[in-house]
Amino acid sequence: METIIYEFSETFAQSMDAQDPLAGYRKEFLFPKVDGQEAIYFCGNSLGLQPKSAQAYIQKELDNWANLAVDGHFHGEDAWYHVRKKSKPALATIVGAHEHEVVAMNNLSSNLHFLMVSFYRPSPKKFKIITEAGAFPSDMYMLETQVKFHGFDPKEAIVEVSPRENEHILRTEDILQVIKKHEGELALVMMAGLQYYTGQVFDMQAITKAAHHAGAIAGFDLAHAAGNVPLRLHDWDVDFATWCSYKYLNSGPGNISGIFVHERYAEDRDLPRFAGWWGHDEGERFKMEKGFVPMYGADGWQLANSNVLALAAHQASLDIFEKAGINDLRKKSELLTGYLEFLIRQISGESGVLEIITPENPKERGCQLSLLIHKGGKDVFDEFYKHAVVGDWRHPNVIRLAPTPLYNSFLDVYRFARILEQSLNKFA
Repeated sequence: METIIYEFSETFAQSMDAQDPLAGYRKEFLFPKVDGQEAIYFCGNSLGLQPKSAQAYIQKELDNWANLAVDGHFHGEDAWYHVRKKSKPALATIVGAHEHEVVAMNNLSSNLHFLMVSFYRPSPKKFKIITEAGAFPSDMYMLETQVKFHGFDPKEAIVEVSPRENEHILRTEDILQVIKKHEGELALVMMAGLQYYTGQVFDMQAITKAAHHAGAIAGFDLAHAAGNVPLRLHDWDVDFATWCSYKYLNSGPGNISGIFVHERYAEDRDLPRFAGWWGHDEGERFKMEKGFVPMYGADGWQLANSNVLALAAHQASLDIFEKAGINDLRKKSELLTGYLEFLIRQISGESGVLEIITPENPKERGCQLSLLIHKGGKDVFDEFYKHAVVGDWRHPNVIRLAPTPLYNSFLDVYRFARILEQSLNKFA
């Protein structure tokens, strides 16, 4: 990538936007307002913006429901019986998989539990799970209860990998060392792909390889990675993964999740799973007979029939992703985040008031920067909001900012920097 010499000026930001081949996608999203002013929205890591097309996509299915009712399952464009297939090409591209390895279904926490049924199969000797310290609460609760369900003590069975003293991010060699240390008792490595608090992208390929060498399974929660960083789950040999669609995939609050199951398990009928009729062989499904026969690939983990309205909103965003291209989005993301980093360092200088705890290497982070504010804290963050900046506050003193390449601009980043400067002058 061509080296960009950043400048702390509005003219520079405007020139970057003028050269941005993805700039036009901003117009495809609806921005919230704060006290009547359009927001500088840096919170796609919690909830992505609504595509303007989402309403029409949902309305189309409402019309099908109104005009066809139950016949909509088998008649009309995109008949509901096979509607899950429409999202597969985009999802496969986004997570780096074959289409038969992915399917949109359920929500993230449910999928974590269902996948654990298949992929956490502890024995008295090999029962431990390795995860990152400070994992997102859903992951912590899921692991705790799964371990208890199998009769183990979470304090003994769950091994958390922490950063070194006075560091904020995990070193890959430390993760691999912990895997090696526990290999005789290790059943599963289950981590985030991108850590929600620090914004660190983990080396999923190296972690998976180490897990397999230890005779364990490797799975990832990609809530903050899917649609944010390029993924190659199939090539990395990951066993399973799941993600949500309401963050960087811009598909609506609480909307549908998706799963990846490596094709090595595509025809494994002996693998334990909690079954539902939508995962049963669709050619035989309406015979309504006993005896579960899973569909080929990830589809065999489905339970209930597809949530059609949810998939419609999801597809509105996925169609935009297919046009923009995940690799081009990543290029812009690195530039946007790099510009934000440059401006923060310019403002903070030698004061020590701001500390970026996200990796400095662009390859080790997504579009999120997490800032420790050592003076002013929540007052500084609240001042942002008064100036229509929407970010995310995390206890005790971290602000997460996510300039998202589909809809954020370099001018957004510049304007935020000026507001940051004013807020720090006021409270820090």
